[in-house]
Amino acid sequence: MSYRLYARPVAPITDPAEPLFDWALLDAVGEIQARGENHARAQIEQTLGQNALDTVRLIGLIPGDEALFCHASIPAKQERFIRQALPFAVEEQLAQDIESMHLALGGREAEGFRVAAIDHSHMAFWSALFEGWAHVELEAIYPDAGLLPCQDTDWAICLDGAYALLASARGEWLRMQIDNLAMFSHTLALPPEEEVAAEVKVTVFAGADDLAKSQSLIATLKAPGRLAIREETLELTPLELLAHSHHHHLCEPVNLCQGSYNVNRAGNSAWRPWRPAIAIAGLWLILQLGLEAGLGVYHQNQADKFNEQAMASYRAAFPEDTRTHAGNLRRVLSGELRVATQSGATTDFLSLMKQTGQQYSQLPAKDTVEFTSINFSQSRGKLVVDLRADDYSALTALRAGLNDRGLDADIGSVVNEASGARGRLTISGG
Repeated sequence: MSYRLYARPVAPITDPAEPLFDWALLDAVGEIQARGENHARAQIEQTLGQNALDTVRLIGLIPGDEALFCHASIPAKQERFIRQALPFAVEEQLAQDIESMHLALGGREAEGFRVAAIDHSHMAFWSALFEGWAHVELEAIYPDAGLLPCQDTDWAICLDGAYALLASARGEWLRMQIDNLAMFSHTLALPPEEEVAAEVKVTVFAGADDLAKSQSLIATLKAPGRLAIREETLELTPLELLAHSHHHHLCEPVNLCQGSYNVNRAGNSAWRPWRPAIAIAGLWLILQLGLEAGLGVYHQNQADKFNEQAMASYRAAFPEDTRTHAGNLRRVLSGELRVATQSGATTDFLSLMKQTGQQYSQLPAKDTVEFTSINFSQSRGKLVVDLRADDYSALTALRAGLNDRGLDADIGSVVNEASGARGRLTISGG
């Protein structure tokens, strides 16, 4: 499941090396899974790491007054020509040298393209602030006010502490101190040039306490009579409202991560939407081939190791036999066991090994039991097997099976370790 992490620095940033953030984590359907206020970046990364979340995309929100809104009337249709003409189209709308500004291109509408302009030094600071986070991948950086929902309203206002965030249906956004909102209301009441005087619909979002404290301000906004104020009581924080609006496509913000600040420097192409799928398919094929080759080598090494262990055990019991090798060991042992069975012996090496092997093969989790060494005392008629298992119960099951066959089996020198248990199984004729 994919997640989106919305993070907004808490203003003012007193320590650029350790800023604090308000944040909200949304799942694929837009439900808030985690949230926090005044948290350092390390705390947010720790929360993501503790929950083992992957595919988390970071949405950075910066103060709305950091980026200016512009309109660019450009007749060109190809993006390359649009970006070439962009500085000339917005230069007169900016009071700052155009060379010192980073321009981000937004969507196209009747009046032209929406454009966000921000000082290069400021953009470099915000870009560095949101890049390099653990467990996330930066997707976009937006002016926070640009994420306000403007459905069925001309202006949206969100009361956010000492500040007010504003956005219009035309795409404009701004952030101001709440004390200046009454003065700005006269600008909100002005109709567009091509329209006659009409009512301007304004939606005010705020928590219940903020709405109660701001009734005198809202009354001032209503006073001219041109603004139709609708109050919306928030059960979310302002950040969560912005995250909800963005996730459900209730706004059209301008992503500042463009040009030299693009999080994907490779650019766009017709194949770009398919690149993740192609990369996954290619990686899967490489991993599958590597896995097959690795398993082949691993199994061959394991077979050689087991052959060496089997021959070492056989030579310890039959040191004079020089003709038996790993290729015919099974046939030789089968013959010896057959002869031993027919002769009725019950306490010699082969008989005890046969009984032990039969009980081992019947264990429900025999793969967890490993024989580390085998010794046989001809004079005492005892077979001593050093074992290692993931669980002590596997050793007791093997002992019980041998006892049920009429043999005398006992486990000694048991040591419990983090990886399991090891002990010494002594078997003799019952």
